Amino acid sequence: MAERGGLEPSPAAVAALPAEVRAQLAELELELSEGDITQKGYEKKRSKLLSPYSPQTQETDSTVQKEHRNQTPAAPAAQTSAPSKYKHHRTRSAGARDERYRSDIHTEAVQAALAKHKEQKMALPMPTKRRSTFVQSPADACTPPDTSSASEDEGSLRRQAALSAALQQSLQNAESWINRSIQGSSTSSSASSTLSHGEVKGTSGSLADVFANTRIENFSAPPDVTATTSSSSSSSSLRPVNIDLPPSGIVKGMHKGSNRSSLMDTADGVPVSSRVSTKIQQLLSTLKRPKRPPLKEFFVDDSEEIVEVPQPDPNQPKPEGRQMTPVKGEPLGVICNWPPALETALQRWGSTQAKCPCLTGLDVTGKPVYTLTYGKLWSRSLKLAYTLLNKLGTKNEPVLKPGDRVALVYPNNDPVMFMVAFYGCLLAEVIPVPIEVPLTRKDAGGQQIGFLLGSCGIALALTSEVCLKGLPKTPNGEIVQFKGWPRLKWVVTDSKYLSKPPKDWQPHISPAGTEPAYIEYKTSKEGSVMGVTVSRLAMLSHCQALSQACNYSEGETVVNVLDFKKDAGLWHGMFANIMNKMHTISVPYSVMKTCPLSWVQRVHAHKAKVALVKCRDLHWAMMAHRDQRDVSLASLRMLIVTDGANPWSVSSCDAFLSLFQSHGLKPEAICPCATSAEAMTVAIRRPGVPGAPLPGRAILSMNGLSYGVIRVNTEDKNSALTVQDVGHVMPGGMMCIVKPDGPPQLCKTDEIGEICVSSRTGGMMYFGLAGVTKTTFEVIPVNSAGSPVGDVPFIRSGLLGFVGPGSLVFVVGKMDGLLMVSGRRHNADDIVATGLAVESIKTVYRGRHTGLPAVPQTCQARPYLRTFSLSVPSARNPLPPDLRVARVLTSLRIAVFSVSVFYDERIVVVAEQRPDASEEDSFQWMSRVLQAIDSIHQVGVYCLALVPANTLPKTPLGGIHISQTKQLFLEGSLHPCNILMCPHTCVTNLPKPRQKQPGVGPASVMVGNLVAGKRIAQAAGRDLGQIEENDLVRKHQFLAEILQWRAQATPDHVLFMLLNAKGTTVCTASCLQLHKRAERIASVLGDKGHLNAGDNVVLLYPPGIELIAAFYGCLYAGCIPVTVRPPHAQNLTATLPTVRMIVDVSKAACILTSQTLMRLLRSREAAAAVDVKTWPTIIDTDDLPRKRLPQLYKPPTPEMLAYLDFSVSTTGMLTGVKMSHSAVNALCRAIKLQCELYSSRQIAICLDPYCGLGFALWCLCSVYSGHQSILIPPMELENNLFLWLATVSQYKIRDTFCSYSVMELCTKGLGNQVEVLKTRGINLSCIRTCVVVAEERPRIALQQSFSKLFKDIGLSPRAVSTTFGSRVNVAICLQGTSGPDPTTVYVDLKSLRHDRVRLVERGAPQSLLLSESGKILPGVKVVIVNPETKGPVGDSHLGEIWVNSPHTASGYYTIYDSETLQADHFNTRLSFGDAAHTLWARTGYLGFVRRTELTAATGERHDALYVVGALDETLELRGLRYHPIDIETSVSRVHRSIAECAVFTWTNLLVVVVELCGSEQEALDLVPLVTNVVLEEHYLIVGVVVVVDPGVIPINSRGEKQRMHLRDSFLADQLDPIYVAYNM
Repeated sequence: MAERGGLEPSPAAVAALPAEVRAQLAELELELSEGDITQKGYEKKRSKLLSPYSPQTQETDSTVQKEHRNQTPAAPAAQTSAPSKYKHHRTRSAGARDERYRSDIHTEAVQAALAKHKEQKMALPMPTKRRSTFVQSPADACTPPDTSSASEDEGSLRRQAALSAALQQSLQNAESWINRSIQGSSTSSSASSTLSHGEVKGTSGSLADVFANTRIENFSAPPDVTATTSSSSSSSSLRPVNIDLPPSGIVKGMHKGSNRSSLMDTADGVPVSSRVSTKIQQLLSTLKRPKRPPLKEFFVDDSEEIVEVPQPDPNQPKPEGRQMTPVKGEPLGVICNWPPALETALQRWGSTQAKCPCLTGLDVTGKPVYTLTYGKLWSRSLKLAYTLLNKLGTKNEPVLKPGDRVALVYPNNDPVMFMVAFYGCLLAEVIPVPIEVPLTRKDAGGQQIGFLLGSCGIALALTSEVCLKGLPKTPNGEIVQFKGWPRLKWVVTDSKYLSKPPKDWQPHISPAGTEPAYIEYKTSKEGSVMGVTVSRLAMLSHCQALSQACNYSEGETVVNVLDFKKDAGLWHGMFANIMNKMHTISVPYSVMKTCPLSWVQRVHAHKAKVALVKCRDLHWAMMAHRDQRDVSLASLRMLIVTDGANPWSVSSCDAFLSLFQSHGLKPEAICPCATSAEAMTVAIRRPGVPGAPLPGRAILSMNGLSYGVIRVNTEDKNSALTVQDVGHVMPGGMMCIVKPDGPPQLCKTDEIGEICVSSRTGGMMYFGLAGVTKTTFEVIPVNSAGSPVGDVPFIRSGLLGFVGPGSLVFVVGKMDGLLMVSGRRHNADDIVATGLAVESIKTVYRGRHTGLPAVPQTCQARPYLRTFSLSVPSARNPLPPDLRVARVLTSLRIAVFSVSVFYDERIVVVAEQRPDASEEDSFQWMSRVLQAIDSIHQVGVYCLALVPANTLPKTPLGGIHISQTKQLFLEGSLHPCNILMCPHTCVTNLPKPRQKQPGVGPASVMVGNLVAGKRIAQAAGRDLGQIEENDLVRKHQFLAEILQWRAQATPDHVLFMLLNAKGTTVCTASCLQLHKRAERIASVLGDKGHLNAGDNVVLLYPPGIELIAAFYGCLYAGCIPVTVRPPHAQNLTATLPTVRMIVDVSKAACILTSQTLMRLLRSREAAAAVDVKTWPTIIDTDDLPRKRLPQLYKPPTPEMLAYLDFSVSTTGMLTGVKMSHSAVNALCRAIKLQCELYSSRQIAICLDPYCGLGFALWCLCSVYSGHQSILIPPMELENNLFLWLATVSQYKIRDTFCSYSVMELCTKGLGNQVEVLKTRGINLSCIRTCVVVAEERPRIALQQSFSKLFKDIGLSPRAVSTTFGSRVNVAICLQGTSGPDPTTVYVDLKSLRHDRVRLVERGAPQSLLLSESGKILPGVKVVIVNPETKGPVGDSHLGEIWVNSPHTASGYYTIYDSETLQADHFNTRLSFGDAAHTLWARTGYLGFVRRTELTAATGERHDALYVVGALDETLELRGLRYHPIDIETSVSRVHRSIAECAVFTWTNLLVVVVELCGSEQEALDLVPLVTNVVLEEHYLIVGVVVVVDPGVIPINSRGEKQRMHLRDSFLADQLDPIYVAYNM
């Protein structure tokens, strides 16, 4: 309840006030609780009333400490203010709230807690959702809020200024809650929100306005990144084929290792048009605010990374009482005429009182339709028993024998047939297992029911004819096979199908013993279904105990609203009534849906003495009370509330009593009870004596409860829980309270624990589960020393509670609803109640009676007690009739459960959203629920999800199936329409961010390695100088000369074959043909282009022989060729700017291309993307004149430039490197030696020929080595997936080269077509080496999938390997033909994050499999270097890979001449340990060298090089280094609908982009799954989750993701995301 400044008198002081003042105060209280007066108005009037009495009040307050409840004085006040109030409520009847978990007191408490955070919109960016994603949002979802007086109720989310001045002194602002919720370190990578359509309209203006209102000061505007990326977005939703996409204007002139954000960070203070970057900046500003002080729960991230147990709070309340002693119930009386077995009672009444009514069933309108007499029940049960035993099989082979189990499948509206079947089974001595009627093949929890039936060995199901007809059938009329169910034979038990027993046949009825009588199913917290076996003796004893406790007598009428197949409905309505010859009127659930008052009418019509109800039935009766006022409940002596174990039931009981006391309901008639499937009835309040004082209530501190301790609430008035007792222990029973976890140690008297019961009336075991049975049904309590207390076994009831004064039993929750978070216990029901107390009018769905949940109830307490005392309830003021009408037939559906994430339980709240709720309403409600739960329970909610109305899985009686909901949530099938993840609030046990230690000096490293006996991590390929080579090398230093020589020596030898999609050869080139074609192109360059030697020429061709001829034509003319991928005709806006940029950066004097592409470059479409008037000279080479150059150009030295290699790196950098003639020669020679390439060889190449090793293999190697290259353009595979493999098989290729994108295409596309490949005769046994050309860490999973998939058509798993190259050196490793197979190691991921390598065994947790990237090429030396100290590191240590080789590039080709960058990357030296002062080139990749046990070709031990990842790509988060591929691998496997994934950071926020290949309704399912897996496996909180369409993540020609381009597109708001979630 809201604090009331300094004028807060105690209840006793209020009692001392004059009666008229008390009445006015009560009236004020009522007006406030009903929302008819604002908090401010309330405070003002109250202060005015109390001011004359304040000294007296304070004086009284100090002397008296007692609780006083507002009683009768409030009633006249209510009446006087009623007319205006009712009128007011009519205007807002749509705002009805559910009563069942709601109480005015708790609502007041929640509203007061929310008031602490100001009535202000959450200062967080709402998520972005594509309009089309969910149809249910109305078009006017963002209309301005209604400002009429009708919305001026207390819980209104939009009211801004309704708080008193007194309150404001002690309240924090809206930011304070967010501050408290952000507990990560300052380097944490995350933040959040939920959903909106772009900007919020209406009064909130834009998101920026929302943030402006929260007074965020002193932060610079986010950098303007839109300018650099505007031209590079992809307009096509499909992934363009092999497109390199650098952001415009970003060229390799800057420091290679520098963060590209430095380009953007200069834009501070510039207004940003990007919505996304604004949101992220707001999010960051939120995160940068002062945090909570560091928590004990943080564990130190030491070398072993052991998660420490959170340290207990030293201030937490601890139990102080003595150890409890078991409490005994009164002895079970011995009554002479009690029968020896329940069947005997039936026989007695069936024979002697045949005409007496036993059971009445109602039709769907609530009218009695059939009454079963005791005589009919006996005769029909006999017939059924006889039929079951004698008529189902043959005499020698009966289908059923005594002791067998049978399923009883009867609908909830047919109690008569069920009762006959149940007693028929008892008489036949077969064991009935009542279950729900299956409605569909895949009912919620249906599979688990099937498991129970299977484990019970059930082959027979009894049902009625009507029910059988209603079961789902197959097309040929058979009953469908339900999922997980055993095959059942269905037996109809209608009388006409039963055989009459012979007169001499009598059932065998023995005295009740320990043999099983029936099995009651029970669903556990995890969703598994277990069968509680009840013996005949327990069944009988339980009836006797109930009869004694409830004082049942013959002929009484009982109205039963409960499920008659299990629990109290079965025990009272089917057993105790037979024992006592009572008459039960069964009110089915279907009747309650259409006529909620039907049970009250039945009590009135039949003058019933007892009614069995749940809180929901009380609630529905109150809602429908206006429909009929002339009912009398005066006959009721017991109103048994069977879910009295729910602590929130007290308000339902109070409200019902206050409403129906005028209809004759006696206060002492309300009898809550506590039950469980295992212990059966645990306790029940006995019917009271008229006029006697009523039992009291306990007002408990929720904080104390969370620590399992009973403390009377004295401090925070908002977080109190009032519970009513559930009476005393059952007759003949004994009860104790034990600790809920660990050994069954007895609790102290002020401690909450699990209630255990010892009596003859409980279940005997879980059928077929001996282990669980022992820990549940055979518990021997122990004392604090661990010694057993007595030898009497107890049964765990699954209820949490304590025994209060006078041996009254109090229940505060259930074990199944227990949420253990950070060592504290929270009850799911309590959290539900708090969520409902937030004004949920426009957001949360309360379905019409179609799906009514487990009913919410609420506490009705005045939480001011200072000592443990019991207070007497009084009649409450009834609800206004209009408000009651507004709430008729409504029920809120909300589920709370916990999921285990990162070593702790995390709370998840799922609610159904009303179809007409707008995005903003939903977001507001969710934000306030988070605030309320944080304030009241001091616990953070990990995830809050809203799902469309009526979509949560239901239990048979309409409640939410919690375990099924949890399962759907965890497997990503819940399909929420709104979601809010708040990992910062909950995840307080992250490792501390790593602090970088001061650098160790190079000398220390050297000495350390020497002392440790470690060799320096270096490796080398074979020495080129020692390898004999033919005259070719000595004679020809230039590739152009070699081609001329081949044209003379072997003119007709075919060097190249180009295939099309059909696999036919479209073009070939022999040595002479290629030479002549090159001559003509060289001639054209001189004549048309007027080029001089040394001019740069861009070659713009599709993959083919024309590109190769143009390359050699440039060499003949002395020009420098620059190969560029042609623009994509369907996607010019995205691809042409890249071409233009390379043309500009390379300062090309001319473009060589085909006629088609020339037209495209000058087209109108191209003009929209770039300036087409400023292209350099464009020459098409389709029709060349038969003219040749008089003299071919020969470079003066081999160090002259041969060609430029331009490529877009994965970080979005466009880099051009210079390749000299000597480097080209050395590269070709190294590849020739490694792969043993000769003129007689054939290789197949399926690669893009524009840069790196792909270009060298396509254009250079065949001319140098003379082997034949079969060229397969990768784009042709899209038309014919079989092309590459079919070619390899057809030509018996031994060596083939491909890219990862080609391998992935074959793996995904041909995965299920291996048999087709076989029928086509494709055989891959010829392949010796299948090499993937890459500049990244080997993708082992893809390689293994490819190998396994095509193993059946002859592919050797040893054949598949990979290469490694970088910008500075395009070929460092290549597996080749000789040498050992590639080796693999497992390294510890946690160590990698610390820049360490720790080798672990296979299967170790957090292990990563790495493969060697092929063998180091001849002439190449590699050393591993610390990138900061530039000193070498030891073997198996992580560092940057440096390379020295004759084919290293000469340097970068850029607009800027950055000598320092050149020297740093291409000509750098080790800081120590290298006497030869070798010049090294830095690859920019992290890796390590490890000496293996294998022998290299030289005879020495082989040194393996392992590539870990590019240094440019790594993410620095929380002081650790992460490789994007590791996070992406984890994310990609969490859901089947994630097609691709990419991660990047934006100012310390981790952003995860996932491509959704499923339906858009799955988009929001991915948000929690992605957050969970990154937290579990990488200890990081995801800041933003972006869900996009397939093909949005840009991928370059090598199959590598261009993450920086993606980042720029995201920040420029060009992705058109399906959904963007900002995690708080």
